[in-house]
Amino acid sequence: MFLKAAYRRLPEFREGMLDQGSVATGIAAWGLMTGVAMVKAGMSPFEAVAMTLLVYAGSAQLTAVPLIASGAPLWVILAAAFCVNLRFVVFSAHLRPYLRHLPWRERVITGYVTGDLSYVFFAKRYPHPGQTADEQLRQEAYLAGNCAINYGFWMVASLVGIALANVIPPEWGLGFAGILALLGVGCSLATSRLRVLSAGVAGTAAVVAWALPLKLNILVAIASAVAVCLVAEAHGPRWLRGAPIPPVKHHD
Repeated sequence: MFLKAAYRRLPEFREGMLDQGSVATGIAAWGLMTGVAMVKAGMSPFEAVAMTLLVYAGSAQLTAVPLIASGAPLWVILAAAFCVNLRFVVFSAHLRPYLRHLPWRERVITGYVTGDLSYVFFAKRYPHPGQTADEQLRQEAYLAGNCAINYGFWMVASLVGIALANVIPPEWGLGFAGILALLGVGCSLATSRLRVLSAGVAGTAAVVAWALPLKLNILVAIASAVAVCLVAEAHGPRWLRGAPIPPVKHHD
């Protein structure tokens, strides 16, 4: 995906790299602490490297690692990782109209390398699929550039964390930087009252359902936000369904 010359020649590829680069420090910190956590949990360097290269899913890795360390049954580990990553089903459903013209192998690769922030940046920049072949190519180039930075920073940082696991204490909590980066970009998407409602419902539901096993609170949050917003969009007052929130004016 990153290596296609047709993508790299377009300015959108570089713009995608720049956008993702704005949060790359947080992604690297998150990846670094994920690498440390895997080794600290008892995984061998080989196992940790293999998991990093094959799984490429920070939340799922951090969920699975303590279960692996405690000797949990395989089905429990897989179920937990599956529930944590269910949000990518929503991402994929949204991206389908943008990518359905591509060969299935390219769609699979794109799905593998598209992370949370790559999806958020892409959805923010392109609210609608391209209508012409040129528009589609430019959208793909932007996503490729965005994913290239996300993938590269995550992989390098995770491998460094694995190598330096006995030097970097997990108490540093650097992984929280990645969460802050995701939160910041997510807040920038709250450009309408309906989106603000969606974020509020999802956040509230996630906290209320925190005690559910296998991090099912994430699924509850997504389902609650989607259900409430579908009802609000169809039957809510006009002010809720209306125009985007106007930007705040700054007075010198």
